[in-house]
Amino acid sequence: MEHNEIKKYYSSEIEKNRLELDFFQLEGIRTKEIISRYLDSDKKRIIDIGGGAGYYSFWLKEIGYEISLIDISPKNIELAKEKSINANLKLDRIEIGDATNLKMDNEQFDIALLLGPLYHLTKKDLRIKALEEAKRVLRPGGVIICAIISRYASLFDGFNRDLVLDNAFEKIVINDLKSGVHENKTDNPEYFTTAYFHTPDELKSEIIASGLTFEKLVAIESFGWIVNDFKHKRENKIYMDKLLNMIRLIEEDVNILAMSPHILGIAKKPHTANNVYNS
Repeated sequence: MEHNEIKKYYSSEIEKNRLELDFFQLEGIRTKEIISRYLDSDKKRIIDIGGGAGYYSFWLKEIGYEISLIDISPKNIELAKEKSINANLKLDRIEIGDATNLKMDNEQFDIALLLGPLYHLTKKDLRIKALEEAKRVLRPGGVIICAIISRYASLFDGFNRDLVLDNAFEKIVINDLKSGVHENKTDNPEYFTTAYFHTPDELKSEIIASGLTFEKLVAIESFGWIVNDFKHKRENKIYMDKLLNMIRLIEEDVNILAMSPHILGIAKKPHTANNVYNS
């Protein structure tokens, strides 16, 4: 049921240029910056699980990495294939796939990006399964970079954009805060789709439960979402330097972490000789 709702939501081509829009540009800038910290010449093979229409996949391919893009939405995969042709930039693999059941052999990749699936799986056991699958296809010592939406994202967004004036959205926010389960039973796509909104501690515990070695949590936008008219301020180098430097200064501060709409979890696959996988 959840998969059908998610596929329907993304069939509108929302991921085609989402991260180029004013409200989401900071998310894209910061996510690329954080991913870049884990890129080097020895980590050439990357899997982008739940990578949408390939925003990060095509960026990584362009700078020289081998990229496999997997997404559960047929529309997102269609868009990625179209972009591959139009941009004359061929990814190594583009296919429909489920983050909880990857159709791939063990220990193929150096880095696994899981930038969407964890907040589209409302059940804890499935989120842990997605982390386990990402771990399975990683080589020992490989890095997982996974994203969540903060438990308080709809609360901040609701008052920032006055969405709470709609009683239906107010009910969504209340349920988010109580349970973490985000359910949009309206026909308004601005209210998102079925999702799970984490607390930082929940992400940490799920990473550990999957058998990964937890490293850190990093705020993506942090407080930066409060900046108005970002599209124009982005052109001001002095302003952007000040904004990004301040975000970096507090990106791991547990006292403000959950203020960030999106948070990244960083983990590694242990260097062990006794990894056992189900065939």
